[in-house]
Amino acid sequence: MYTEKFILESLEQQIIANEAPVIVMMCGVAGSGKTTFAQKLENVGFVRLSIDEDIWSTHGRFGVDYPEKNYEFYKEQSEIKLRAELVNLILAKQHVVIDFSFWQRQRRGDYKELIERNGGVSRLIYLKVQPDELRRRLHIRSARYDANAAFTISEDILIRFLNGFETPSGEGEEIIEA
Repeated sequence: MYTEKFILESLEQQIIANEAPVIVMMCGVAGSGKTTFAQKLENVGFVRLSIDEDIWSTHGRFGVDYPEKNYEFYKEQSEIKLRAELVNLILAKQHVVIDFSFWQRQRRGDYKELIERNGGVSRLIYLKVQPDELRRRLHIRSARYDANAAFTISEDILIRFLNGFETPSGEGEEIIEA
């Protein structure tokens, strides 16, 4: 387990000392603080890639500017677009934080391989938050309506997310526990 401060400082040191671009993969359930952490990295020079923000800027608001049924398709299209952008950023020697949930082990492995194949150095940051704290955070977030809170995460959705989440283990993950 690490503190958020320790991870942020180690990443800042790594981007100073390393010629290869550092690519941070954020990992955690909705409400774990991935976007908040990713924005801190953005403030120190990382390029942040976010499916949620790409969908918001490209298609508008969930259930308002486009039908809810289109969300999964838009999410897939956005990931394809951002994956290509990631490769271009790595080749341009840019440090990147990928603000996705990375809830599946296979997807994490695929991205790590993509990053390393293109000359980047990957770091997997797992934000581990207990379910009751997630509920508290998601309740607060439900009052917002922006790209990172496009729709309310109901109890049923949260349970699906928790049950489907594949906790990183043995993947070089760095864990920050809230």
